[in-house]
Amino acid sequence: MTTLIGLSGSLRQASYNSALLRGAAGIMPAGSELVVETIRGIPLYDADLEASEGFPEKVTALKDAIAAADGLLLVTPEYNNSIPGVFKNAIDWLSRPDSDIKRVFGNKPVAVIGASPGGFGTILSQNAWLPILRTLKADFWSGGRLMVSRAGTVFNQDGTLADQKIEDQLRKFLEGFVAFARAARQGAPAASA
Repeated sequence: MTTLIGLSGSLRQASYNSALLRGAAGIMPAGSELVVETIRGIPLYDADLEASEGFPEKVTALKDAIAAADGLLLVTPEYNNSIPGVFKNAIDWLSRPDSDIKRVFGNKPVAVIGASPGGFGTILSQNAWLPILRTLKADFWSGGRLMVSRAGTVFNQDGTLADQKIEDQLRKFLEGFVAFARAARQGAPAASA
């Protein structure tokens, strides 16, 4: 079984990105699963808090889940042409201490998708992730790209996917990323889709 961890970079209850993540979990390729985790409950990063109280339980559990998984799917909104602060904050906690970066992110297959009500999807936010993933020495999958634009027309009221074309694109993206994660786990080079 290939196991991916999925994180939405939004805390909003009716988030398009959380809906996209749940949609992805429901259409995973055979022999794989997407475990939906949350960044909700992670406090603002504060080195004084880290020094005095250690790591929040939520951070430790999430780090362990990512480290044990075969891959990580980041589902990112775009705020002010970049990564939402709450999402970057979560990564800042997850990458502490520096000695844990290799265990949690090192050579970990990572893919990024996103949804936005705007017409350009999340292209700038997805691009902003690249230097962060490089710094963490993650294995970014560049074999596919999914930027859902006009997200208000793509989802039903209950948050399920209403657009068959987007669902098909998501399915194809997931197939490629799962193949990449499986190949990485087996130590073989993966073909890009």
